[in-house]
Amino acid sequence: MRFGVLALAVALLGFGLAAATDKPDHWWQPGEGRTFPAKLEYENEGGTLRLLLEGGPMETKGHPFFEPIGPNGRACVTCHQPANAMSLAVPDVQRQWTRNGAKDPLFAAVDGSNCPSLPQGDRASHSLLLDHGLIRIARPWPVKGADFAIEVVRDPSTCNLDPVWGIKSKNPHISVFRRPRPVANFKFIEAMGFAYDPKAGMPLALDPETNKPVAGNLMADGRVPTLTAQMRDAAATHLAFTRNLDAGDIARILDFERRLFVAQQRDSSGTMLDADGAEGGPMKLLVSAPGRLGSQGTPVWSEFEAWEKLPEAEKAKLPKEVREFRDSVARGARVFRDKTFLITDSAGINSPVGFGNPVRNSCVFCHNMSYMGMDVAPGQVDLGTTNLPFADPQPYLPLFRVTCKGKPHPHYGRVIYTHDPGYALTTGKCADVGRITLQTLRGLSARAPYFSNGSAKDLRGVIDYYDRRYSIGYTEQEKRDLVNLMRAL
Repeated sequence: MRFGVLALAVALLGFGLAAATDKPDHWWQPGEGRTFPAKLEYENEGGTLRLLLEGGPMETKGHPFFEPIGPNGRACVTCHQPANAMSLAVPDVQRQWTRNGAKDPLFAAVDGSNCPSLPQGDRASHSLLLDHGLIRIARPWPVKGADFAIEVVRDPSTCNLDPVWGIKSKNPHISVFRRPRPVANFKFIEAMGFAYDPKAGMPLALDPETNKPVAGNLMADGRVPTLTAQMRDAAATHLAFTRNLDAGDIARILDFERRLFVAQQRDSSGTMLDADGAEGGPMKLLVSAPGRLGSQGTPVWSEFEAWEKLPEAEKAKLPKEVREFRDSVARGARVFRDKTFLITDSAGINSPVGFGNPVRNSCVFCHNMSYMGMDVAPGQVDLGTTNLPFADPQPYLPLFRVTCKGKPHPHYGRVIYTHDPGYALTTGKCADVGRITLQTLRGLSARAPYFSNGSAKDLRGVIDYYDRRYSIGYTEQEKRDLVNLMRAL
């Protein structure tokens, strides 16, 4: 009898171990061929992220988003991980290094290292990706018709002065370092709320392949206008594919990306974000219309308004931690919408046509799209995150000196120091130095650090930066409420 009990215990233990072993790792390896389910959830520091694939599960075996087609073993999923809200989070980057070192496809020399010329087996050669989640972006230089000159002041990555890869090489490029942008919720990212760009007073840009207008919110520097063009750009550079994506490949990737919705679903304080009338989580994104201004329809982040209106008797039934978190999120949404401040000297807002300098408004002036908090208009703005004197000290990043050849920059003058010229590397205009396309605010808890260059290590860092940059004067309570709001998105 005792032998039988022991045998049963061993069997149960074995089952438990097997079950734990059989659970797929949260890191998706290129080409592993698992099924992408209709609903997928991952735990993170803030709670639980949920991904919804509209239309049901999809086999990834042979799918061009998940299959490596080039010699470096990468696929799109390498830098757009489901557990990281379809971007990359630094803890997972470091985990892959511990597992595989430089042999992991993520650390491919072309952009997963500080420069391809460096010894690839050394951790130091991949420090920008490992410590800050940054991928190298090589932009050709000079840009045709550029009205500014650029010099390398500081080059800790070594790539901007590299004889093969640098600005004075036979094939001159400027290397900047940026976070991978999330690949999800494209119904909103591609939406056009205006027929023109109200910041520039110009019509929307046209897709050269279809001659149709495009939203202008896709890439950090706006270098390509559509998802199709982005795929081709990534396949030829980051992925080093050995063949071009054909029409069938592109259609399958588009189908996947446009069906995928991502948002935080549960907070670690113990509350579901769609409980008691609230409308957090990705389902609201899946069923809602995109491209609508919060000021004219559903106010931005009113998804959590029901928590304000819950009768006190009902609130009293909730655990203290849950009640306090919900109250904080609801207050944070109001601060986001209602706390106004002077927005000054920010290209894309205060110029070139702009809305005046300064202009008094709140966070929703730029983060104005219902349900997503991104910009309904093309979102290239200079928040100062890459330009001195506003940018935080980032000695690990390159520093460039930009000199305007013609008219001085409207806010910085003739000489600008920047870590990343941003949109100016696409347009060639000095006035666009430092303009970076605004990001989606969904899934933030799963994909730190923040800003295009990862300069804010956490959500509090984001709030502190804005508070300092625009002299907003947030109270400590308002800062905590905004952080709680953002981690619930």
